[in-house]
Amino acid sequence: MAHDNASPRIQVLVVDDSAVVRQVMQAVLSQESDMDVSVAADPIIALHKMKQVRPHVIVLDLEMPRMDGLTFLRQVMTEDPIPTLICSSVAARGTATAIRALEEGAIGIVNKPKLGVGSFLHESAVMLIDAVRSAASARMRRRASLLAPQKPKPAARKIAPAPAASHSDHIVAMGASTGGTEALVQILRALPEDSPGIVIVQHMPELFTAAFAKWLDASCTIHVKEAEDGDHVRRGWAFVAPGNRHATVCRGSAHFSICVNDGPLVSRHRPSVNVLFRSVAQAAGRAALGVILTGMGDDGAEGLLEMRQAGACTVAQNEATCIVFGMPKEAIRRGGAEKVLPLGAISSVLATFAGAEEKAG
Repeated sequence: MAHDNASPRIQVLVVDDSAVVRQVMQAVLSQESDMDVSVAADPIIALHKMKQVRPHVIVLDLEMPRMDGLTFLRQVMTEDPIPTLICSSVAARGTATAIRALEEGAIGIVNKPKLGVGSFLHESAVMLIDAVRSAASARMRRRASLLAPQKPKPAARKIAPAPAASHSDHIVAMGASTGGTEALVQILRALPEDSPGIVIVQHMPELFTAAFAKWLDASCTIHVKEAEDGDHVRRGWAFVAPGNRHATVCRGSAHFSICVNDGPLVSRHRPSVNVLFRSVAQAAGRAALGVILTGMGDDGAEGLLEMRQAGACTVAQNEATCIVFGMPKEAIRRGGAEKVLPLGAISSVLATFAGAEEKAG
């Protein structure tokens, strides 16, 4: 049985069959004064080490000898849930399996480093460290697979409506980080097909956002896609900002459009919730609804305040339903949140937002 681990230092266990990946992860994370890092070449070795010391966070590869990562993850989540980050390649098979791991209880994804320690980009190191520290704050619980798709929507729904007939006069901007995949699927699944257009920033690496959007599209009544530069925000659609790119919203003569662009990390992230929220505050004002969900840090806090000051409705997820309460807590502290709601109530606010605004206007 694992020893109880009450150490204030974050105990990280990296499970990966690549010696290079283990070396990079250990070198980068061990530089942090509050982290201790151990490594295992496969899940069998990891299980043995976990009997000695229970880690606070597991960074897990998915394709390994003797036991695959998904089987190991299921065992961990069933017996003793530990916050787990998936360290995956960006190959098509890797992205699909990583999304499957989110269904099984993993709380985030980090990119697998391809190069040695000396070449590991500073930005990549910053985002890895932040992801591990955020995972260490997560509140885990035993659960069945939460993200298994519901019944697929009819084939006819896959035909996109004419853009001119479906422009969204109102816009919803949502931001999430650790635990956000679970929160987003619960919210989006509950929305009717004529909901206001939605733009989402979910902290997730490049290419994985496309797989996540595709999975959501298959399990929601509304359409979901990875945002592309120039997309028009439409009713019944949600757009997920692509990993490693910022997403902003601008207003044309008859519609809201999405701009996807490069740029430095903002609030230690790219895409950044603050970048999205600030653009929506300027483009939409009181025609917008801002929602900040589970995650660590302060990304989105200032942006949500700017949205509220511009007349937008603003909502923060409450502490009881957050896996990590950091981002909503900071937004509430700064006065950005007009309402603080449990996760289950947020979809109702989204669904009725446009109608309520039209009556008020």
